[in-house]
Amino acid sequence: MRFSVSLPRPNNRPSTHTHPPKTAPLPSVPDDVPARVWRVPRGPHRERHTLRSGSETVVSARGAGEEAVTNPKQLQSATQTKGVRQQALTDTLAVAYETYGPSDGPPVVLLHGFPYSARAYDEVAPGLAAAGARVVVPDLRGYGSTRFRNPDTPRSGEQAALGQDLMDLVGALGLERPVVAGYDWGGRAACVAAAVRPDLVGGLVTVTGYNVFGPPMDRPLSPAVEHTLWYQYYLHLERGRAMLEENRRGFCRYLWRLWSPTWEFSDATFAESAVAFDNPDFVDVVLHSYRHRCGLAPGDPALAALAARLTTRPTINVPTVVLHGDQDPAPLASSEQRGRFTGPWRRRVVPGAGHNLPQETPGPVIDAVFDLLDERS
Repeated sequence: MRFSVSLPRPNNRPSTHTHPPKTAPLPSVPDDVPARVWRVPRGPHRERHTLRSGSETVVSARGAGEEAVTNPKQLQSATQTKGVRQQALTDTLAVAYETYGPSDGPPVVLLHGFPYSARAYDEVAPGLAAAGARVVVPDLRGYGSTRFRNPDTPRSGEQAALGQDLMDLVGALGLERPVVAGYDWGGRAACVAAAVRPDLVGGLVTVTGYNVFGPPMDRPLSPAVEHTLWYQYYLHLERGRAMLEENRRGFCRYLWRLWSPTWEFSDATFAESAVAFDNPDFVDVVLHSYRHRCGLAPGDPALAALAARLTTRPTINVPTVVLHGDQDPAPLASSEQRGRFTGPWRRRVVPGAGHNLPQETPGPVIDAVFDLLDERS
């Protein structure tokens, strides 16, 4: 006996809705029922995929827009559109995260940026989980429900801290060489982990390319670049601190508009992410991130060795997909440089996408992760 259920196909159009897409409920499946076949979505331009989850194999026919999944225990994840909120303890943080998909699926970690939240992956995560992946979407330090465990820990937003947080989370959850994907701060964390601990990372999706900084930026850049970075220099001032303390939503919404000029997001969509900015450490972590980058604030002494290593801009040798929206204020030329990538590498420009690429155009992110999972298996 066989049955199948068709789910909506992820698309690459900008998202304007305020909640993840709803799917029809599936019938419950007792544990002793033999393997069934049901259908999960895939972009229409795909050709073939094989993902492995434990002893089960998930095979899809690209081009048909759907795939057969053979593990009945993955049935519920095939329609999961809301993540399950959980917490992981590391030495530094109590990390709040959302998990999607089966616990034995190939692992994927999705990392948001500034000033965004885990809501950026509300379409990406269910699309990956529907194919059998175990997806983890954490709140970065200073966001959402993630908290520092020790009140004396510096509220650092430096790249070493973001990268160490990711490496600690992978260890705390026992993830086996996950594919890590991120943009902005999340892309920085992903690149740091891939560069310094390639044994922990099975593949990298990074938006706008190599996201590890060298020594502090203590000299002027070109006028065009300085203009793009105005918000960082503003946050160097106490006036910037006052803005974040008094009107962080207005400031962050303005950045959303600037950085994603063609994305028509709703008030509700922004509000869903803005809740994450109410974290009690948000202001301190954000200010430190941009002040440290220009040498205006000291780093966390506990991360000094890692921070020093990162100033050499170490190469990345794990398989990598670079995505770049052609409406992102970061110049396209920045992602064309593959000199810091020594392993398999490909670059894809996403038409119409701005800086918040996973939330604006989830399809290319899903495709990139699937490609790396294929290579992993």
